Amino acid sequence: QVQLVESGGGSVQVGGSLRLSCAASGYTGSLDCMGWFRQVPGKEREGVAAIDSDGSRSYADSVQGRFTISQNNAKNTVYLRMNSLKPEDTGMYYCAAECATGLIYRLLMLDEYRSWGQGTQVTVSS
Repeated sequence: QVQLVESGGGSVQVGGSLRLSCAASGYTGSLDCMGWFRQVPGKEREGVAAIDSDGSRSYADSVQGRFTISQNNAKNTVYLRMNSLKPEDTGMYYCAAECATGLIYRLLMLDEYRSWGQGTQVTVSS
């Protein structure tokens, strides 16, 4: 199973920026897609951004234009650049990999992924 380790979370003021990283290991070949999800207590985990093997990206409406997902050349690390952060962006951010279908319309769905990281906390305060 793929191991995913997130980093880069922290506390930031409204309007600030953070960059999250997720390093993948323990697999052979290449990863077909990777994504970022977030969760706050009492709510369902929701898809934030994802990227497939062709570099196609998918974003939640709430982060479109503010967040950018990218990968390194080896496609074993995925990043999430978060700008213009808002209090509602607060949550635990999880990295996900190993898609079931790789279909772009499914990239922000929880059940599309088989592997998950432990999460990194992002707190945005006013």
